[in-house]
Amino acid sequence: MSTERVLVCIPTYNERDNLPSTLGRLRAACPDVDILVIDDGSPDGTGKIADEAAAEDPKLHVLHRAGKSGLGTAYVKGFGWGLERGFDVLVEMDADGSHQPEELPRLLAPLMAQKSGTRADVVLGSRYVDGGVVRNWPNRRLLLSRGGNAYVRIALGLPLRDATGGFRAYRSAVLRSLPLEEVSSQGYCFQVDLVWQAWRAGYRVVEVPITFVEREIGESKMSNAIVTEALWRVTWWGLRTGPRGRRQGTLPADSAAHQVAGKTAEKTPRDTSEKAVEKSLPDAPDTKNPPPSRGTTGEGSARRL
Repeated sequence: MSTERVLVCIPTYNERDNLPSTLGRLRAACPDVDILVIDDGSPDGTGKIADEAAAEDPKLHVLHRAGKSGLGTAYVKGFGWGLERGFDVLVEMDADGSHQPEELPRLLAPLMAQKSGTRADVVLGSRYVDGGVVRNWPNRRLLLSRGGNAYVRIALGLPLRDATGGFRAYRSAVLRSLPLEEVSSQGYCFQVDLVWQAWRAGYRVVEVPITFVEREIGESKMSNAIVTEALWRVTWWGLRTGPRGRRQGTLPADSAAHQVAGKTAEKTPRDTSEKAVEKSLPDAPDTKNPPPSRGTTGEGSARRL
């Protein structure tokens, strides 16, 4: 049995009707993990509900923020909290029931692999690899998601089927090596930003199939602003990096999960004294003073397992 400490980060904003069920299912599926709820001052009292649950569960923790500050900054805050306390694996998961807590062991397994050269550094729960499922989404949402991922692959050369999904796990060494304090992107774009930086740095990224279920209670946080931000940021990153940001060549395909091969966090820790990724882009494009380049590239290849 692995002794590595796992922290599941769950950002919330007005999720009082969904959070208790998600917490209960997660605790039943993975009794040993720690959970961190990051609440953005939810007007509906989600934070209070989280506090009451934490009073009964010593492995449940709550961070309160003053107001709605966005998904990306919530995860950065949660990651920082977990890294300060020595957690080995940090997980992203939604509170609304769209991510199935029962599938968390599937995400953790590649991170805990014992065989040399097979351990993953980042694992993405993927809706679009073989075995992945999306339930109850209208066609326009499905087209937007699939189209967005296709655009990411073309613009950034990122060989992943689902770079925008929010159910994922990182080894702590990966997050320590990335400039989290400089990440300003949100929503879909935050997810792309982080995994793109990890891939470019040479870490091993694996996709495993999950079942994504559209929320039944409450309102989606998706907005036109989030879509617009993702479009212009990905376009800008692609234009600025060009071929320098892309890894050439693929290895033969097998079945199951989709893996991008690179260095492993334990064997080749990143030298944080070198500036491998430059500052994230500003919150809005400025044609007169364009944002800086996203940094240098890594060496590697892609394969399917």
